[in-house]
Order: sequence, then C-alpha cells, then structure tokens
Amino acid sequence: MCDNSPVEAADVLVVEDAPEFTRIVTTVLQNAGHQVRTAATMTEALAALAVASPDIVILDLGLPDGDGLDLCRLIRERSSVYVLILTGRDNEADKLIGFRLGADDYVTKPFSSRELAARVEALLRRPRTDPNTTPPRVFGDMVVDSVAREVTVAGAPVDLTRIEFDLLDVLSGDPKAVFNRQQLLDRVWGPGWFGDDHVVDVHIANLRKKVDQVGERSWVRTVRGVGYSMAG
Repeated sequence: MCDNSPVEAADVLVVEDAPEFTRIVTTVLQNAGHQVRTAATMTEALAALAVASPDIVILDLGLPDGDGLDLCRLIRERSSVYVLILTGRDNEADKLIGFRLGADDYVTKPFSSRELAARVEALLRRPRTDPNTTPPRVFGDMVVDSVAREVTVAGAPVDLTRIEFDLLDVLSGDPKAVFNRQQLLDRVWGPGWFGDDHVVDVHIANLRKKVDQVGERSWVRTVRGVGYSMAG
C-alpha cells in the first residue's frame, strides 16, 4: 500500500556549477517546499557540509575543481545523508561507480521537473527503523542491532552505508523469507522509486564485502531466479 501522506520539508544541498541547472533544480525543490543551499565546486560543497549536514545532497559529477564521484566518496565517508547524483554522464560505468560509492539514486540530464521531485520524495519516504526496542539479531559471529543501526562481525564494528544497512535490516528481520529485487526496492528505496533494479545487486555485493569473512560462507544468500535471503 502506497503512503500518500506529505513528506516533511528537507534541507537540500545542490552541488552544480552550471547556473541554469542550479536555477531549475532550486525552483523544483522550493516549489516542493524544501529549503535549498547551493555550491558550485567541491570546495564550496565541503565547506557547506561542514557548517550543517543536509538531508539530501544533489550532486553533479562535472565540477570545475574535481570529479563529483570523488566528492560522493568523501560525503559517504563522513555522513549518511542521501546522495542523488544528477549529471549528463549517462554511461553505465559511472552509474555503477556512483552506486558503489554510496549514491542513493542516479538521474541523468535532461530530466523532467516531475521526475526530480518524485525522486527526492521517494528518498524522503524511505522506511525508517521502527523506534520500538527490539533485541539485536545474531547470526553466528554477526550481530545486527536495528535500533542502534549498528553491525558487528566477530566483535568488530562494520561501517555500512545507509542503503547497505537497510538491506541487511530487511533481510535479517525476516531471515526465512526470500526477497526479490522489487520487494527490496520497495522496502529500502521506497515505493515511489523507479530505475534499474540491478542497483540492488550492486549494493548487495558491497554489503557482502563488508560483513563476510574470507573463506566463510556469505551471510546473504542468492536464491537463483528469485532474489536474496539470509543464509540459514
């Protein structure tokens, strides 16, 4: 069932060096009720992030003082804010790299105002952790604490991106269930998200690299032709 309730106003940082696109994006977001800050370079963006963490960063890749993919990596190392890449670079390699670096969505130019507004709203609708206290989930030497949003393997903390944790949270919350890509998109990206469903595979692969130990079986099982589940 779709949630049609209005989303809360968000603080959005738009990182874009082309004034015409900055104006378009700013207008779309402000019309949707969001607060907008802008930066035209990586340096300005990092300075803005140091002042206050936004809810969403909308990031162009072609910046005058560096590659936006590098900025995406820096943002993800320091913060769990949503990152929506908005760029004219539409090749698959950049998209895959962007998702591997922790981007939450990837939109190519030209874009429609309605699509951009819908993508931002889908990010803001992404399901949050249930505030009710639940005990940590234990799988061998891996512990998933859905309330604290923490994961440890053999007692050592594991640094996961927001999407990686949400995927693990969904899978570990119902370990006997098998989730297909669309179900995971609905639960993690939100029911209003649309795009290539293979983005799920990219983030599952990144999750496995972080929680699996060398020589041991993966905690996330691939069910051929269906989807993913926790390994029993």
